[in-house]
Amino acid sequence: MLTFIASIVFLIAGYFVYGKVVERIFGADDSRKTPAYTQQDGFDYMPISWWKASLIQLLNIAGLGPIFGALLGALYGPVAFIWIVIGSVFAGAVHDYFSGMLSLRHNGAQYPALVGKYLGKNAQNVINVVSIALMILVAAAFTAGPAQLMSEITPLGFTACILIVFVYLLLAAVLPINKVIGKIYPIFGAILIFMAVSIGVGMFFFDNPIPNLTLSSLHPGGLPMWPLLMVTISCGAISGFHSTQSPILARTLKKESEGRKVFYGAMIGEGVITLIWAAAGMTFFGSTASLQAAINAGGPAGVVNEISISTLGTFGGILAILGVIILPITTGDTALRSSRMMLADLLKQVTKKDFSGKGALGLLIIPVALPTFLLTQMDYSFLWRYVGWTNQVVATVMLWTAAMYLLKQGKFHWIGSGPALFMTGVTSMYIFYAPEGFGLEYSTSMILGSIIWAVVAVWFVWQVIRHREGKHIEVPAQV
Repeated sequence: MLTFIASIVFLIAGYFVYGKVVERIFGADDSRKTPAYTQQDGFDYMPISWWKASLIQLLNIAGLGPIFGALLGALYGPVAFIWIVIGSVFAGAVHDYFSGMLSLRHNGAQYPALVGKYLGKNAQNVINVVSIALMILVAAAFTAGPAQLMSEITPLGFTACILIVFVYLLLAAVLPINKVIGKIYPIFGAILIFMAVSIGVGMFFFDNPIPNLTLSSLHPGGLPMWPLLMVTISCGAISGFHSTQSPILARTLKKESEGRKVFYGAMIGEGVITLIWAAAGMTFFGSTASLQAAINAGGPAGVVNEISISTLGTFGGILAILGVIILPITTGDTALRSSRMMLADLLKQVTKKDFSGKGALGLLIIPVALPTFLLTQMDYSFLWRYVGWTNQVVATVMLWTAAMYLLKQGKFHWIGSGPALFMTGVTSMYIFYAPEGFGLEYSTSMILGSIIWAVVAVWFVWQVIRHREGKHIEVPAQV
């Protein structure tokens, strides 16, 4: 119990202390006019109050990650608390803050454009494809998941449910941000918070005590903690998907000082939600083996339902079902919206024509919507396996983008390069070991991953040396 309470306190303190340090190093300046005013178009660019933007950001980045990912991460035992806390404060929230604030400083630019400015055009070309692919995978997974549950609790068939969800996704992706997202998403965000807080309070009345910290991996399948835990719990600690969502809200902030509340704060909020659900999974079932058995029997959705009904009664069950349906849908539509924005930027880069206007919406939504719909016909678990690693690669590249920005601005780059080095190790070693990767022996995977890590580390050291020798090219803070 003490570990759980201390973790909550550390997360909140991280927002007020480390979040302020990050903001100060970045140099938030309220005298600058934000894109919400300089680029205002009544569609993507328009001012929104910071509290609304914070709830929308929380809902956009959360989806089912802080619930399903937390329950799967809980299989490793209380050591998951450490990753959630350290990851959220020093990696995830930093990642989200810079992805949002760099977008704001560059007129609401999308993630691939930011990569191009600070890591070069070759990196941008690769990340353009990877990012759009990630958005399509996420949108497909977050269409198939809720559609499957809807088909189980209603007379409608699976295909009919997919069509209903998909039509909504398309509408939310092409309508002005204040029509659907700005109006109802703050309400859904409040539901997500209420659900987590209710479970958090209810945990203290479970039959089993909330477990205290142990550094050992308690995974019943004997899976190694490194690097699997850091990919299993992604959205609740650090997630590259967030870097594709932050520009949506960067186009709505009224002033730069709101960035810490909206970007850094929403990630800390997600960390708290993840911590609650991870602790609930460990506590409610009494052991990781029992939790694994419950997941095998009913999947993460079944576990959420069982915990919610036992804690909150019938009302809790209804809330759980709403959450499992609403949360992925509200992430799926912003994934489509982001992919539409990225495609507009990519076409503008290639053709030199502007595709961001309302007239191009029908043209741009087709190439991202069609593969998304086709992928919904595949197995949900198959889709999700390939989201995980791609997601963390995108996060790693965003951290390196932040590090290069800080380096070129002559600022303290370690708040970006430190977690970037860590995540480089995670993604490099994971892809060699994971079944959806090369499936190699653990020791071989660690060696090969270490070689890649060393190459990237040498590259960054070379960048630092060039900077100190004055051989770098200054990139203005605002373009």
